[in-house]
Amino acid sequence: MTDASPSPASLPPAQPRNPLHGITLEAMVVALQQHFGWDGLASRIPVRCFQNDPSVASSLRFLRKTPWAREKVEGLYLFMLREQRRNARR
Repeated sequence: MTDASPSPASLPPAQPRNPLHGITLEAMVVALQQHFGWDGLASRIPVRCFQNDPSVASSLRFLRKTPWAREKVEGLYLFMLREQRRNARR
């Protein structure tokens, strides 16, 4: 009888200090859209996928092909998390 669990050497390293670890791009876009709305998102990151007929699907297609835009989305997501934590402490 063999153990079906992967060996520790084949597992990716844990990233306890990485706030984006385990968060999908889709989850980030949805959270940002719910927090800022499409107009707020478009004003913070001026790209067409947020400005003209925005949708999660079209945004994901663009962001997966465009590393600089994805970095901006990740940065805004981290900013939103910090802002939410700060507001929760008050």
